[in-house]
Amino acid sequence: MISIAIPFYDEEQNIEPLCDELINVLCDLARDFEIILVDDGSTDRTFEEMLKAHKKDGRVRAIRFRKNFGQSAALKAGFDHARGEIVISMDGDLQNDPKDIPMLLEKLETEGYDVVCGWRADRKDTFSKKIISRFANLLRKGITSDSIHDSGCTFRAYRNECVKDLDLYGETHRYIPAMLMWRGYRIGEAKVTHHQRRYGITKYGWRRVMKGFLDLIVISFWQKYSVRPIHVFGGLGVVLGGAGMLVGGYLGIQRLFYGVGLADRPLFLLAVLMIIIGVQFVVSGIMTDIMVKVYYGQNGRKNYLIERVVE
Repeated sequence: MISIAIPFYDEEQNIEPLCDELINVLCDLARDFEIILVDDGSTDRTFEEMLKAHKKDGRVRAIRFRKNFGQSAALKAGFDHARGEIVISMDGDLQNDPKDIPMLLEKLETEGYDVVCGWRADRKDTFSKKIISRFANLLRKGITSDSIHDSGCTFRAYRNECVKDLDLYGETHRYIPAMLMWRGYRIGEAKVTHHQRRYGITKYGWRRVMKGFLDLIVISFWQKYSVRPIHVFGGLGVVLGGAGMLVGGYLGIQRLFYGVGLADRPLFLLAVLMIIIGVQFVVSGIMTDIMVKVYYGQNGRKNYLIERVVE
């Protein structure tokens, strides 16, 4: 079974044509399928159009958020509700072409990948958007060390087990390939068709770029140190505390053997401060380690609230 997960925000004009195209392509595959439409708190008639699509074909499912939680949360909801062995994510603005789905499936199933990412080699976006995206991709590659050309492309095919335990928030959906690569999944990519937007306006802007950059820093740190934060906090504490003790030892030798006073020496105060901060870092690392164990012991955590599900 194939599940298609699509987030929408104020895309009322795109629901019907996209669902029609998807159903035509998926019916030709002769496989069971479902289409999961997630309304991320739209202010127009997006959810009403979803209901019409559901009445037209029962394989279309609709999820409505209570408010706008962001594209990452909407994708997370789609992944959580997906029942297919293969999950395909895509944008709801008609810029991704459903006719590329068979190609993504073939690459996923015949070449042994766990994820196949779409690569918009010939993007039909504005010049400014392409420049910003290229800069963001270069920055991402420098931090995450992945080799994906177009991490910002939502059009991807996953094996279901890849997406069930993902923590998605903010703009982190852009870094799903990197997060899965860190977990040991095999990542591939394929060139996909990209169309110009027909209806509506883009939701991409400098605010999303800035939020995405900050999220990139967080997930990079999280992936490296989330399981054992003591390694970073404790490491800093040992370095600072050790340096403070060395400086303190040097000053102690001067005091004992050369009679040099300590009360009026700023270096003595610095040594004491470094030791105190070092101890605090080590204690913080231990406490954070305990909190991480509690975090991983929790189940069912969600970063969105659902108002209605139509199945």
